[in-house]
Amino acid sequence: MKEYKNGKENLLFILSIILLFVGTNSFWIVKRAPLMIPLFVMCFIAGICLPLYSKRLLPNFRFKVCEYGTKMLKIFVWTTVFTLIVHTVLAVIYIPDDWKILLISMLIAYISEVIVFWIGIICVYCSSTQLGIKIRLWGAILGMTPIANLIMLFRIIKITDREVEFEWSKMVLNEARKDRQVCATKYPILMVHGVFFRDSAKFDYWGRVPNELKKNGATIFYGEHESASSIEDSAIQISERIKSIIEQTGCEKLNIIAHSKGGLDCRLAIYKYGLEPYIASLTTINTPHRGCKFADYLLGKMPIKLKETVANAYNTTLKQIGDTNPDFIAAVSDLSSDRCKTFNEMVPMPVGVYCQSSGSNLRHAVSGKFPLNFSYHLVKHFDGPNDGLVGKDSFEWGEKFMYLTNDGIRGISHGDMIDLNRQDIPGFDVREWYVELVSDLKNRGF
Repeated sequence: MKEYKNGKENLLFILSIILLFVGTNSFWIVKRAPLMIPLFVMCFIAGICLPLYSKRLLPNFRFKVCEYGTKMLKIFVWTTVFTLIVHTVLAVIYIPDDWKILLISMLIAYISEVIVFWIGIICVYCSSTQLGIKIRLWGAILGMTPIANLIMLFRIIKITDREVEFEWSKMVLNEARKDRQVCATKYPILMVHGVFFRDSAKFDYWGRVPNELKKNGATIFYGEHESASSIEDSAIQISERIKSIIEQTGCEKLNIIAHSKGGLDCRLAIYKYGLEPYIASLTTINTPHRGCKFADYLLGKMPIKLKETVANAYNTTLKQIGDTNPDFIAAVSDLSSDRCKTFNEMVPMPVGVYCQSSGSNLRHAVSGKFPLNFSYHLVKHFDGPNDGLVGKDSFEWGEKFMYLTNDGIRGISHGDMIDLNRQDIPGFDVREWYVELVSDLKNRGF
């Protein structure tokens, strides 16, 4: 990650600390010279306003707010340390004779520091993506607990500071390669979602990935099929979508990137509906090409009444957000290892289509977020190393296979591969991975 350095901004940051420190600890001077009150008030206001300055190019207003909030929290830490030192010295001077002066000074300093803190914490809580719900909750819960609140504060500062630095470095990278349009493939990209989700303008299935590809020249379309259907029904919808895009745009062919069950849906659509001449490439992301053995177990062991209850609840919910005829049981059943074995015997590799696949390794159940943190151990028991839903042995398909891992105990989950939680994962930049993926398709002439 490229490190941001700006001498003027650093000087203004130090000046803000000085101004806020002076404004916060001015009572013992003001007591002797009341006419200086406006000066110290101005120092305090200037100290709050100066961190607003930034020469750094950031994606949007939200990140600017996050940057400002992070600066204010850093300033709070520094001014609090200096204020404690000053009032320790004042305590020696004013106790016991003039303890009231010390008490008033401490109260003013406390109120001032509270203002600085709340400006910072509100800004980062309202703007940061990477803090997540859990960190926000723990920050609120431990806010009044000594030592623990300091640990949480430093963690919050670290997370938001890294978030701003990361987004800035991505802006710099995209700006540097803007003219090259590294993702401007010959044929448009069709992104096909997996099971239990829909394409949505309000909540993009692919997270921040599509915008990153567009910034680098890609033309993007979406599958727009139902969230839960059999592979057969999904293939019909996808084939119609492909024909519609080609007819409307005259693009001749498409590059398909499909996640999870979407990879199986696309394979059948290409094979059964004669789409090979219209597809340049098919990339499957964490697709269970050989099914999920744990799905066999669940379908076999789960009581019929429970299955029907879960299916009805899911189907009813999805009808409310756009599906016309969702079928939970059909979607899950088609992902069993037995069904996928039959599927692979029936559906050969498409002729004249460049095919490749990828999969990822989740090392720690908790890292998978809900519900992958629950399914991870079950999948591991039946399928071995997995991404929280699909076993490693089920990923590989096509001419090229990419197995993704990173350092540390976290790993990369099924959801991480579509940026589901919009989380910046140490050792794996999902947005840049897709840029490199599409750039490779461009270099291959697709």
